[in-house]
Amino acid sequence: MTIVAALPKIAIKPVLKGNIARAAHPIGCEASVEEQIGFVKANGHYNGPKKAVILGASSSYGLASRISLAFGSNADTIGVSFERGITSPEQTGTAGWWNNIFFKKEAEKAGLLAKNFIGDAFSTEMKEQVVQYIKEEFGGKIDILVYSLASPKRIDPQTGTVYTSCIKSIGEEVRDFSINLEKQEIFEQVVEPATEKEIADTVKVMGGEDWELWIQALMEAGVLAEGFKTVLYSYLGPEITRPFYSGGTLGQAKAHAAQTSDRMNQMLKEKVNGESVICVSKAVTTKASAVIPILPVYASALYKVMIEKGLHETPIMHKHRFFKEMLYGDKREYDENGYLRPDSWELREDVQAEVKAIIDQVTPDNFRELTAVDVFTKEFMQLNGFLFDGVNYEEEIDLEALSQLRP
Repeated sequence: MTIVAALPKIAIKPVLKGNIARAAHPIGCEASVEEQIGFVKANGHYNGPKKAVILGASSSYGLASRISLAFGSNADTIGVSFERGITSPEQTGTAGWWNNIFFKKEAEKAGLLAKNFIGDAFSTEMKEQVVQYIKEEFGGKIDILVYSLASPKRIDPQTGTVYTSCIKSIGEEVRDFSINLEKQEIFEQVVEPATEKEIADTVKVMGGEDWELWIQALMEAGVLAEGFKTVLYSYLGPEITRPFYSGGTLGQAKAHAAQTSDRMNQMLKEKVNGESVICVSKAVTTKASAVIPILPVYASALYKVMIEKGLHETPIMHKHRFFKEMLYGDKREYDENGYLRPDSWELREDVQAEVKAIIDQVTPDNFRELTAVDVFTKEFMQLNGFLFDGVNYEEEIDLEALSQLRP
């Protein structure tokens, strides 16, 4: 018989490798969830959906969406995410694992249903599990599906082919400064042009194909309520970010998603008087944005300008405004393509002119003074449960007790 030693009590410290976090603080993640819930409660309810599914629900925009829908519209929610719990004293669970647990705790305290599915959202099996739960335990119908997945890989459920996404430019090499969060220094980053296969694979992972498979599965199962809405988050950005974002592989994937949305919008209108929406979001601090080439410098300059103008938003601020004022409010801002544009604050001419002026002056010696890299860094650390006031980061955490918690 194998005897497994009990997990110890330890003080969890941040661990960064470049711009990737290797540790998360459970109590800090709980503080993060509670802080976001507090923001929503303080900024007003709205008459929105009562049954919601969020794909990619465990962090950043997906978590913010779930919190806004639950505590802003009293919605029962289903969250799908790919996370892991404690596996050893060195592997203390992902931030998303703890976010799921503490969101569910707070939602249930408020009398709301909060179901977490942990696994591959791209798989047919996950779609079937969610459909079955909706039919048997979630009231039989849903009002909204939020698609907020970001993934480096996708297994095609029909062929078994594994596709890998990449963040590259198209047609030409791009060079500019980026930030190494671990070393707190900037460096010249080179973004290589993508091959045709890399472009196609990125579209397969990050485009609209899986989104449409979800809607088809839900439609065929008869679980879409009258007036059902689905929304996918995109990013276009200004001319400054175009070479490595909207003009690159990610931009191609987002363009494919937009074409998919147009097709689904017509179908949903005919079938359930519903709609499919592309929401073009602003640049914010996420696990994904931290590793997009060059974007951390742009975001740090943007934050500097938007903070000075009283316009800066974190994911919860941005998404609560989107749901309350736009999707379920009367302040929708559309562009010529029919996309909803809560990113309009970021793209204001005065904002972009000042951001460009900062970026044109940035060097390895002055970037701290010219930008709000301290804000970007703090927000990144808070994604992983660190740097919250009121959390004692010297206190030893009871990993054994925490390992018993389940999303």
